[in-house]
Amino acid sequence: MKLPFTSRANKKLIERCRQDTPTKLRQRYDLWYLSFDRQVGSRVWHRGREYVMLSSNDYLGLSTHPKVIEAGKKALETWGSSMTGARSANGSRAYHLELEEAIAAFLGKEACQVTSAGYLSCLSSVAAFATRGDIVLADKNIHSCIWDGIRLSGAEIERFSHNDPAHLRQILEQLDPDTAKLLVVEGVYSMEGHIAPLPEFASLAYEFGCMLVIDDAHGIGVLGEQGRGTANHFGVDDSVDVIAGSLSKAFSSTGGFIAASREVIEYLRTHSRQTIFSASLSPSQAACARAALEVMQSEPEHLERLWANTRRYRALIDSLGLDTWDSDTPAIPIVLGSKERAYYFWKALLDKGVFTVMSIAPGVPVGKDLVRTAISARHTDEDFEIIEKAFRYAATKI
Repeated sequence: MKLPFTSRANKKLIERCRQDTPTKLRQRYDLWYLSFDRQVGSRVWHRGREYVMLSSNDYLGLSTHPKVIEAGKKALETWGSSMTGARSANGSRAYHLELEEAIAAFLGKEACQVTSAGYLSCLSSVAAFATRGDIVLADKNIHSCIWDGIRLSGAEIERFSHNDPAHLRQILEQLDPDTAKLLVVEGVYSMEGHIAPLPEFASLAYEFGCMLVIDDAHGIGVLGEQGRGTANHFGVDDSVDVIAGSLSKAFSSTGGFIAASREVIEYLRTHSRQTIFSASLSPSQAACARAALEVMQSEPEHLERLWANTRRYRALIDSLGLDTWDSDTPAIPIVLGSKERAYYFWKALLDKGVFTVMSIAPGVPVGKDLVRTAISARHTDEDFEIIEKAFRYAATKI
């Protein structure tokens, strides 16, 4: 039924959608949300054309590992497709507990909570603990999910310069020592590829009484013994209070997790709206993550190949004189410095059969417009031949 009148406010909102410049540019240049027709290993097909995938977060290449696939199939047959409810209501199952216990043990924590999205996990790692009257100290380059968690918490925000413990100390020295504080950083910054100086941050957290939270979505599976993450990489596992992350990177699944002491996790289960009101993780995805975790520990060759591929790729990039923003990890940005240069470089790679992701301001700082690339253990010699030709060609277009 058509109503006899239309709200002016609604018209304004719809018109805003129609006239939005970023949306128009995305549609015009087909920059995001490309739908791939199929995928085989490190190759994807879009509109019938084959590309080497060079921006996936499947660092260990386990998304097609036979053990992971078989675990997902078996869970689907055993439990069905979904629990159709939140963990706090009707959606909790034995397989959730098994996955949580396995992740907690892997990270050296007492307990763990898994969620249906990594975004929810990292958001709730702040929003569940900080509240109005508290102070959250945040690296200015943290992921948007953490910023959303800070905003939802209602706590006061203090930003410090990226990976800068000295600046953080200056801020901490000016704060009321009796105010509850939460310090949040990323273990590996996905856009920059930087590793956080966790020992220095952990020392400051201890000195000034901060709860220390890290989003290690891009560190788990990549750094540390058997891929135990950034805290393990530096040997400060016991100094980090909360480790949050995603199951959609090295775990080759979907969902997220928060690992901490038992009392902290029980508090989160009571106070995290993202946990209380979200549907539980599906059986097949939980099983895939659990199997991937087992493979990480039993088949070290995947992690070894990841770093061998990363060194090979970095040698190519360095030979071309490209700016990688001092990345230390398999997440390697190619900084072009302007929207136009980033677009031409991205398009040249695409023309030569290599798929990457372009990120421009305000998604990155002004002057840091870039093409994000990520290496996987699954990249082959043939892939690297295509990648090298594409990059040598793209370097002539900027």
